[in-house]
Amino acid sequence: MSEVYFVRHGQASFGSENYDQLSQLGHLQSQLLGEYFATQGLVFDYIIAGDMKRHQQTLDSIMQGLKNKSGHVLPKADVNSKWNEFDFKQLVIAFLQKFPAHQLKEQAKPADYFSLLKLALNSWASGELTKNVPEHWHEFEQRITDMLDEIKKNSDKKRVLVVSSGGSIAMALRLILQAPATTMVNLNLQTRNSALSHCYFNESEFQLSQFNSLPHLASVESQQHITYT
Repeated sequence: MSEVYFVRHGQASFGSENYDQLSQLGHLQSQLLGEYFATQGLVFDYIIAGDMKRHQQTLDSIMQGLKNKSGHVLPKADVNSKWNEFDFKQLVIAFLQKFPAHQLKEQAKPADYFSLLKLALNSWASGELTKNVPEHWHEFEQRITDMLDEIKKNSDKKRVLVVSSGGSIAMALRLILQAPATTMVNLNLQTRNSALSHCYFNESEFQLSQFNSLPHLASVESQQHITYT
């Protein structure tokens, strides 16, 4: 069977006007991942990425780390917006329009925001939240299904790399596991920046073997670089 590595982007700019931009730490996380790939002798035959800035910047930093450590250069990536993240900001806005009692206080902590996001995502996944949303749940589900089908069409490739976002990867894994919709929400909210999820696959199926691992941040010195946003 072939292998696919799903990589969530490095730390983005949470709390800023433009979230879709890697922080300095996000670049470092991604470069360390590239160096890890080099030390493991991992060579990718096919690369796919979303077209968001954080996806492209993550891939560039992975390539830099790989090149620095081994001199290996990755093949040009196929860029497809179907691997983009859902618009979580607009989903939260739509949720608060419907349920204004959940509006956060001015001095809310990041944990409060994630609790609100979980409520909004579960409402979206259940089909309860359909008004003023940028994308319906079934549309999100279908585009990730399309992307998994695209990977299966490339089962002749030995090793595939996908660079995307936590929500899109969580949906992919939920579909692979044939799990309830709420599984996507739970996987999404625990996925760490630059984390790896690994599957074996052929032209007909996927088999999950690893979720949310950070082998490139496993040392005592590197654990300070672990983030979720």
